[in-house]
Amino acid sequence: MASTEPAFSLGIEEEYLLVDRDSLDLSPAPQALMERCSAELEGQFSPEFLECQVEIGTKVCRDINEAREDLKRLRSTVARVAGEFNLAPIAASCHPFSDWRDQHHTRKDRYDSLRDDLAGVVRRLLICGNHVHIGIDDHDRRIDLMNQLKYFLPHLLALSCSSPFWQGEDTGLSCYRLTVFDNLPRTGPPPKLEGWGEFERSVAALVDLGLIEDATKIWWDLRPSHKFPTIESRICDVSPRMETALTLAALTQSLTRMLWRLSQKNQRWRIYDNFLISENRWRAQRYGINQGLIDFGAKTILPFANAIEEIIELVAEDAGILGCTREVEHARTILSEGNSANRQRQVFEDAIEAEYTPDDALKAVVKHLIEEFHADL
Repeated sequence: MASTEPAFSLGIEEEYLLVDRDSLDLSPAPQALMERCSAELEGQFSPEFLECQVEIGTKVCRDINEAREDLKRLRSTVARVAGEFNLAPIAASCHPFSDWRDQHHTRKDRYDSLRDDLAGVVRRLLICGNHVHIGIDDHDRRIDLMNQLKYFLPHLLALSCSSPFWQGEDTGLSCYRLTVFDNLPRTGPPPKLEGWGEFERSVAALVDLGLIEDATKIWWDLRPSHKFPTIESRICDVSPRMETALTLAALTQSLTRMLWRLSQKNQRWRIYDNFLISENRWRAQRYGINQGLIDFGAKTILPFANAIEEIIELVAEDAGILGCTREVEHARTILSEGNSANRQRQVFEDAIEAEYTPDDALKAVVKHLIEEFHADL
């Protein structure tokens, strides 16, 4: 039976690292910087777990054009204010050479609690992510769409990868961030849920035991938001280029609408076990866009470019209705120019070829990340 179309509104959250413009190493955010950004951005800016991290969040946006305008304003403000303190934000999920042992967590009750609960695991959390919220008012529909949407999470991850380096070494992975994040409990692809009631009962089981305060401590790759009537995608690395972030948001929005559209014809996407989805998740984490993902229906490894073309075709109608065709099709540009992990490695290799030391080559990567952050502003 046909139902009222959800809003499919958009919200984007991003976490940034602050680096010293001279040393290019991480730097704690001065209190004056935090106060300035908080005042100018009125509830859309906050500290993060580590003192060298900050977080921004757009308003609830009706479409990708509103999201673009708000995200540009947020990024521009953080960049401008940070510059006044000789700092620069970078939107990469791992800093190329800084050591987590040198960082300190933000003194705040929530973060003190995380430190106490998660011990050594959380101390390594020198990582930044990108979260996309899609507005779905109906509780059970939110769960139903989430069950189907998780199939596409590895595709989104591969486009977003921005963390090939960790503590001065090339990890061989396109997304090292998830190897750190997955050490936390309650992470990874969400389980298949029968409805909102099952989700609430599962959360209540842990809350009633005093193990977690609420659903914000469930860190799945995709989850129903605790605060908002949204599905929240949390799989992606944060993107140095704003245009990549907008493409990831547009794809998430369009895929969600495509799955809703199927439901109006009594159709649905096949739900695969997390064992299989996790295999594609690993392939995206390891290879980014450089290797194919498994097409479980066709029982083959599909070249990533082919997989993206299939998705663009799948959501063409939805992207048109939502007004984000240009952003969805920008995925082809990411394929042709490389994701951030590809570009960071190229900068490093070019620097080594130019006879930079490995340390200076890593600094060249940080300079590149600063330039990419500012390029779209």
